[in-house]
Amino acid sequence: MAASDSDDVIARAFDEQRGRLVAVASRMLGSRADAEDAVQEAWLKLSRQDATTIDNLAGWLTTVVGRVCIDILRSRRARREVAYDDRVPELVVTDDSHGTPEDEAALAESVGLALMVVLDTLSPAERLAFVLHDMFAVTFEEIGPIIGKSANASKMLASRARQKVQGSPRPAEQRRGERAVVDAFLAAARDGDFEGLLRVLDPDVTWRTHTAHGVEVLVGATTVAAIAQRRARARGRGHRVLVNGNPGMVAWSTTGMPIGVMGCTVVGDRIVEILSLRDPERLAAMNLPGHPD
Repeated sequence: MAASDSDDVIARAFDEQRGRLVAVASRMLGSRADAEDAVQEAWLKLSRQDATTIDNLAGWLTTVVGRVCIDILRSRRARREVAYDDRVPELVVTDDSHGTPEDEAALAESVGLALMVVLDTLSPAERLAFVLHDMFAVTFEEIGPIIGKSANASKMLASRARQKVQGSPRPAEQRRGERAVVDAFLAAARDGDFEGLLRVLDPDVTWRTHTAHGVEVLVGATTVAAIAQRRARARGRGHRVLVNGNPGMVAWSTTGMPIGVMGCTVVGDRIVEILSLRDPERLAAMNLPGHPD
């Protein structure tokens, strides 16, 4: 077979695997863009490899993508995510009014992204073992060489990871309780009820806002309450949504332009973290629910 013909065969075989590889890398990295980069790196490695030495292309590519993902996760931990935290996160915003098949499908996607937050608490090796085995049915015998462990050690890593993510997604009753806390927060902000805001905010609450100019971070209940009161004075209309499975709101201006998206993480009866997006260009590109008629 001519070299060009062989290259075409390898390229076609890689394209057949691309979708699965991107799915694996997306679960590992929590970002479609990073996943595409990891898969592209695997392609570059493959293009430099003598394909005749590869007995199992699918397994070889899974190994390469897995190791690239582990390297990326370890690099994030080493930096402790200064640059990573500054990136606009992946957001799935859905209407908080369930009942239709479309609503349920959107909720499932948002809960899937909420699971990514839990996966971020795992070590890179735990995360890879869990993702490959539990989500993609890769055997522990295949996982072991990827992370440099035995099959039994890989099984233990996946088991430990499974215990950490146990309980996701949250039951409906818990989600309703979280919604009530966030609704109380929004009502107190609109009413200028400072004490009411403090009752639903954790003393060490963090509010991270992604804007067109970077990230603004507020820490502490009194600081967050003051800013929440000021922002609530803006003229417009709010619409209840879920942001990556967490209760929140989309704010619309009187002219029908999105002002911002906010999602809240609730623990017990207090908000411990707020994530919001106030970048007009990014907001305009999103298909946000609740557009004013």
